[in-house]
Amino acid sequence: MTDQTWNPLLREQLALHRTSQLRARLDGLTDDEYFWEPAPHCWNVRPRGTGTAPVRAGSGAMTIDFAMPQPDPPPFTTIAWRLGHVIVGVLAVRNATHFGRAATDYQSFEYAPTAAAALTQLDTEYATWLAGVESLGETGLTRPCGEAGFSEGPYAGRPLAALVLHINRELIHHLAEVCLLRDLYLYTHEQTRQEAS
Repeated sequence: MTDQTWNPLLREQLALHRTSQLRARLDGLTDDEYFWEPAPHCWNVRPRGTGTAPVRAGSGAMTIDFAMPQPDPPPFTTIAWRLGHVIVGVLAVRNATHFGRAATDYQSFEYAPTAAAALTQLDTEYATWLAGVESLGETGLTRPCGEAGFSEGPYAGRPLAALVLHINRELIHHLAEVCLLRDLYLYTHEQTRQEAS
C-alpha cells in the first residue's frame, strides 16, 4: 500500500464541488437576485446609511447587516449577505491569517455593490485559499492553526487540516444555500410573471 497524500484530496473535495456543481450555477447572478429579500427584515448588504441592523459593517459604500450577539432566531439572510459572509468571514480572514493576504475583517472589508463584483471577490478569495492550502504541502497540514486572529477559536490547537475541512464544509454549505435561493427567486418570479400575463 502506498502512502496517501492528503493535501491533494482536501483540495480536490472543494475544487470538484466548485467545478462540477457550484460555479456554473452562480453564472448570470443578477443584482435583483443578489439583493432580493424573500422574507421580512432580512439581513442584507446595503448602501451605507440605509440599514437598520444593530451592526452595519464595511469600509466602502456598502455595509453588511449584523448584530452581536446574534438574535435568536437570526434574521433570514440574502444572497448578498451569504456571499459577503463567505468572501470575508470564511475566506478572506483566513487568507490574511494564514496565506499572506492583506489583513481584513467584517468592519474593514469593502462589500460588493453588484452581483458581478461579488462573484469576482469570491473567485479571488477562493483562488487564494486553494493556492494557500496547496502551499502547505503535507507537513503544513499537521501544523497547529495557532491563535491567528479571532477566526481560529476552537481550531487554535488543532492542525491546519482540521481548519481546511471546516472551510470546505462552510463553503459547500453556504454556497448551496445561495444556489437554493437562486432557485427560489427564479420560481417565485416566474409565477409572478405568469400571473401578470
